[in-house]
Amino acid sequence: MAGTTIWKGTIRFGETSVPVKLHAAVKEERIQFHLLHRGDLVRLHQLMICAYEKKPVPVEAQTRGFEVEEGKYLLVDPEELEQTAPEGSRQIEVHEFVPTGQLLPVFLDRVYYLEPDTILGGYNELAEVLTELDVAGICSWTMRKRSYLGALQARDRVLRLTTLRYADELVSVTALGLQEIPVTDRELEIGSELINRLTAPFQPEKFVNEHQQKLQALIEKKARGEKIALLRPRLLEPTASEQLLEALEASLKKVA
Repeated sequence: MAGTTIWKGTIRFGETSVPVKLHAAVKEERIQFHLLHRGDLVRLHQLMICAYEKKPVPVEAQTRGFEVEEGKYLLVDPEELEQTAPEGSRQIEVHEFVPTGQLLPVFLDRVYYLEPDTILGGYNELAEVLTELDVAGICSWTMRKRSYLGALQARDRVLRLTTLRYADELVSVTALGLQEIPVTDRELEIGSELINRLTAPFQPEKFVNEHQQKLQALIEKKARGEKIALLRPRLLEPTASEQLLEALEASLKKVA
């Protein structure tokens, strides 16, 4: 069952309009801890402290500034910031369609589901066409005083809207300074065989968040009054390049 509707709008491309409702496609259920005063276990609150006077600064005395050089700021009023906010709109404007395979994972950010907001409006037809052509609509929209760039896609007759990062937000892989390391035919052969033996259909339900499970177990133990044993983490040494072939052969034997 879909969660609360986050936003309502209309997909628009050309002269076609499709009313939709936006739902989160991902839920984050993580264990949350509160920062407490150890003496009386009362929750702590953050205060903005003046670095010069060493005193808390009330909200009405706070302002925003952009540092133009060390120690010098341009002050910006809330009213001035409001002028830069995008105009409100209920349109998801599709600018162009691109092959789905051209959307590199590094561009993809947050995923939403789109639900038809009316029984009429071409939702099913649009989902079918996007699936048949295997394309995504590059679009933009405004939500909660913020502009977004996104990709409109379809799978299993459901429209999805994924926010995209802008090109200037990405770090080029050339910044990694990767070196060319030769790979022997034998290393390539064993590596390919190892991957082939480990290849399986993607079943995400097989994998669980072990960190969250350990946190939950820790909390349950402490609630029962059990003593927690502190263990040292085990550090793994990286495989040296001259030992790669030996490591690959050992791995292959384990999955044989």
